[in-house]
Formats: sequence, C-alpha cells, structure tokens
Amino acid sequence: MIVLGIILLVVGFVTGISILWTIGIILAVVGAVLWILGSMGHAVAGRRHYW
Repeated sequence: MIVLGIILLVVGFVTGISILWTIGIILAVVGAVLWILGSMGHAVAGRRHYW
C-alpha cells in the first residue's frame, strides 16, 4: 500500500492531476500506520501481521 501511494504521488506530481496526489498521500499514510501497528504486535483487522 505504501508503494502504491508513492507511485500515485509521483504520477500525480508529474502529470499535475491533483486527485492522484491526494489518493497517493492517503494510501501512503494509511499504509505507514498499518505497518507501524503491525510491527508493534497489535492485531490489525483481526490479523497479527499485516503484509
């Protein structure tokens, strides 16, 4: 999810499409939060690990 967010950020920045930029930021932030929660040992969406 983080990689997809970064790809959308780059594509949105290069093409000037603001909706891609916004979606990219949201995906990168959500992916980072899920990654941090998963690495701390918290269950994320009923799973111990989030890939």
